[in-house]
Amino acid sequence: MNILGIDPGLRSTGWGVIRLDGHRLTWIADGMINPNPKASDEARLLEIETAMTAVLQDHQPHRACIEEIFVAKNPASALKLGMARGAALVAVARFGLPLLTISARRVKQNVTGSGRADKDQVTAMVSRLLNITPSGVDAADALAIAIAATNDQNEPDMMTPSKTAKGARSALHAAIQKVLEKESQS
Repeated sequence: MNILGIDPGLRSTGWGVIRLDGHRLTWIADGMINPNPKASDEARLLEIETAMTAVLQDHQPHRACIEEIFVAKNPASALKLGMARGAALVAVARFGLPLLTISARRVKQNVTGSGRADKDQVTAMVSRLLNITPSGVDAADALAIAIAATNDQNEPDMMTPSKTAKGARSALHAAIQKVLEKESQS
């Protein structure tokens, strides 16, 4: 099953596609959509939606997962993030994909084992799990979101009919263990 992870942002929307095949995670593609910062908000949103539609057409994922919005200190930033998220969601809806929304904390916890991991730790674990160098930090975050979707205990629908949430957790656990064993041998 191919899973699309989306890390929305008006300046940069990261995306990543992985394949879950039994206990094996495989990188398919990743990238970032970087609209012109001088363009109007509506032009930037159209660019995000158009580029996300192209990603969906090119990679034909079976599922999508997007990061949940959190409001910190700046409501204006949260609003812009929400607009970018909405543009990506329109593209996903057009393809009729099942969608999981996952918190940043859950992504960090599922991928690194710690809900307080920093971006460098998340990127490092994504690189190890998929044996690639992501095309950028937002692409790494999107790949982490896709990986976390394979391990989310609260969403068994994300798995193929023959998989259970427990099976998905063991798949990610097995992949992480393999990476750690390989590193300890080198």
